Amino acid sequence: MSVLVATDLDRTMIYSRKALGHGERVERPVTVEVHDGADSSFMTAAAARAFGALADSTVLVPVTTRVPEQYLRVGLPGRPPQFAVAANGGVLYVDGVADRGWAKSVATMLAGTVPLSEVWAHTAQVCSPQWTKKVRNADGLFCYAILYPHLVPAGFVDDMTGWAAERGWRTSLQGRKLYWVPELLTKSAAVAEIARRIEPELLVAAGDSLLDVDLLLAADRAIHPRHGELFEQGWSSPKVTCTRASGAAAGEEILTWFGAQLPSAPT
Repeated sequence: MSVLVATDLDRTMIYSRKALGHGERVERPVTVEVHDGADSSFMTAAAARAFGALADSTVLVPVTTRVPEQYLRVGLPGRPPQFAVAANGGVLYVDGVADRGWAKSVATMLAGTVPLSEVWAHTAQVCSPQWTKKVRNADGLFCYAILYPHLVPAGFVDDMTGWAAERGWRTSLQGRKLYWVPELLTKSAAVAEIARRIEPELLVAAGDSLLDVDLLLAADRAIHPRHGELFEQGWSSPKVTCTRASGAAAGEEILTWFGAQLPSAPT
C-alpha cells in the first residue's frame, strides 16, 4: 500500500526553543533550522530518527504556512522530500523546484477573491505599533502581523476574524503571529494535487492550527497535538486523533502514530 504523509511543521514536527518542552527540559535537541546565525527550530533526537525513517518508507510531505524563504531554512532529517508545500498551499515544490504549473493554478484560483492589497491596507491601519512588532507580506499571497500578545486589546482577533470572513479570508493566531489568508488558499488543495500525481492508497496528516483543519479533514486519517490553536480552541473531529503528549513530545507521538498507519505496522 502506498502512503502519503502530509504534515505541518511548526509546533507539529519542529519547535522553537520556547515551545520545545512546554515547561520541561529537553535533553540535546536536534537543530533543524538556523536563522541569523542562531539555532531556532528543533526536534527531539527520537523524533529526528523517526522522521528520517518515515521519509525513507513513505511519500513524506512537509506542508507549511512558511513562505519559501522561511521553509528553505529548515533542514529536515532523512532524504530530501520529493514534494513539499509552502505558503499555505501557494507554493508546491517538486524535487526542490517550485512547480510553475501549480503557481499558475493558484493565481487563477485567487483571481476573483478580495485582493491582498485591500487586506494589507486594513491590516496596516488597525495593527497599532503599540502592540505590533511588524506586518509582513507573505510572498504576495497573504499577510501576517507579529504581535506582542499581552498588549493586544481584548476582542481584536475576533473582530479581525469577522472582518476577514466577510471578504472571503480567514485568520489564524499562532503564537505571536496573526495570519490573514484567502479562504481558497489551502494546504489541502496542494496536497490533493500531489495525491493526483502519485495516487496513494492512504493519506494521513497532522497539524496544530486552524489553517490545518482543511488538511486534517481531507485526509483518510489525521492527528493534532495537545497544544496549539486547535487544542486551545477546543476543536475536534470524530476522524481526527489528539495526542496525549504536548510540546515536542507530541511530535514524537505523532511520528509513532504515523508509523502505526503503515501497512507493515503490527496490529
